Formats: sequence, C-alpha cells, structure tokens
Amino acid sequence: MVICSAPGKIFLFGEHAVVYGKRAIACAIDLRTSVEITSASGIHINSVFKDDPDKNLYIKTAIKKVQNYAEVNNINISVSSKIPVASGLGSSAAVTVATIAALNKEFQAGLDNDQIAFLAYQTELEVQGAASPTDTFVSTMGGTVIVPDRKKLPPITCGVVVGHTGIFKSTSRMVSRVRGLKDRYPEVFENILNAIGQMSERGEKLVLENDYRSIGELMNVNQGLLDAMGVCIPELSHQIYAARQHGAYGAKLTGAGGGGCMVAICDPDKCKDIADAIGRSYGDSFITSPTAEGVRIE
Repeated sequence: MVICSAPGKIFLFGEHAVVYGKRAIACAIDLRTSVEITSASGIHINSVFKDDPDKNLYIKTAIKKVQNYAEVNNINISVSSKIPVASGLGSSAAVTVATIAALNKEFQAGLDNDQIAFLAYQTELEVQGAASPTDTFVSTMGGTVIVPDRKKLPPITCGVVVGHTGIFKSTSRMVSRVRGLKDRYPEVFENILNAIGQMSERGEKLVLENDYRSIGELMNVNQGLLDAMGVCIPELSHQIYAARQHGAYGAKLTGAGGGGCMVAICDPDKCKDIADAIGRSYGDSFITSPTAEGVRIE
C-alpha cells in the first residue's frame, strides 16, 4: 500500500496573465488531496470526486502518463480531499500530482519531482485543452513559487484566510472569455497583462522581505485589474471587501474567477475576525496556512 498527498494553492499575483507567459507568484497551502494505492484485480478508482467525473479523467490520464515509465496494473486507487472542487485552489492539480507520485512509488517508475510536475502539467493540458504549469508545479514542490521561472521563495508567514463562494466555475470558460477580450482589444489587454506580471516581479522582493503590507496593497491592485478583465463576480467582491474592511493587508480572487474562492492575507491575530466577516458577507470561509511541503509519501 502507498499513500501520497499533495497540497492546494493560492495565487498572490498573476492569474490569467501567466497564461500569456507573464510572471505569477503562487503559494502552497495546507489543504491536501490524498491518493491511496492498494492491490486489486484490474484498475479501479474509488474517488471522493465521484460526483465530478472530470476529476476521474485526471486520474485516468495520469495513469496513462506513468504507463510510459512502468507497467501499471492490478490496483485500486482511493482518493480523499480537503480541497474544494472547482474553487481556484488547485484541486485538479493536487489529485493529479498525488496520483502520479503514488504510482511512481508503487511501481518504482524512477520519476523525480521535476518529472512528476511535468507529467502532471501534461495531464492537465490533455484534459483541459489549455493549462498553466503553475498549479502542478506548486503542488509538487510546495512553498512559494514564481512561474514561469520555476523559482522557489521562502513560504509566506502571514495569516491566510480563504473565502469560498460555493459557486462552481469553469477554468477553461473563464480563460476563453479573457482571450476573447484580448483578441478584440489587444493593445489594452497587453498593458493589463504586463502590469500584472510586473507586480509579480516586485512581489518577489517583498516576499523575501516579509513585507506583507505592501504585498497586500499590490494584491488589491491586481484585483482591480482582474475586475477590469471581467472575471470577478459580485459574490467574490462582497467577500473581498469584507476582508479588507476588517483588517486584511490585501484580498483578491484566486484562480480563474467566475466563482470559486478569494484569498486574504493578514496579521495572524486578525484571521478569525476576517474569516467571520467573510462568512457574514457571502458563502463560507476558513483559515489555512502556507506550507513548504509539496507532494509527499504519507
């Protein structure tokens, strides 16, 4: 028996811009998806995502990728997760990374973490048709990461609060919406995307200095640009402004938008007040922690 787990993630900066090669900063958080492999006859999947067949497609595609390196057969794959589905927190990346890592261990495929991250990205690309390597790289490596540079920074040490609207969204649909606007107004959108990429470049120095007040200010600016791109919804805005009004350094949506989650960073002492305020504004909220750990064998 093998059990591997992989974390979800939040974006500090860079959603959508990263699709066009701009820099983004993402951080692994201590919400994890676990994949357990046991012996069986044939290949069977027993997944917490049984009501979301798309997630099982990630698992099936991951199996095909590992079969290029080892003979994978006669297993039962069981999945459990604390990451909300379709929320912008990297649930598909986490299940893909954990599946590949567990298969790698069980069948001694000889993959290192760079290869696991790459195969996970290839899996998402095949399933979704378009994908950024951000989620799979952060889920594999943990910590705080700049992409596409694939450079690790120290984990952030401030408080992190997540608001969950409970509204499911399609990442591919939101990416397509932005692409359509960019095609119609290329000169306008290139400036927006460049500005978001520049925030990530500035953010690297701020993370190294633990300057969370400045990071929060730039997160607020990033949110304004995401709003201009048409990917925010009123329910996310309610949560974002509630967090700011109750002492967050900064708050913005995380992920593709259109629903899902927002994230606020703050002084750790303010986490509960901010989480309560978000919950009163709309949907649910929870306090989480950044983590330096990526995929691991349990």
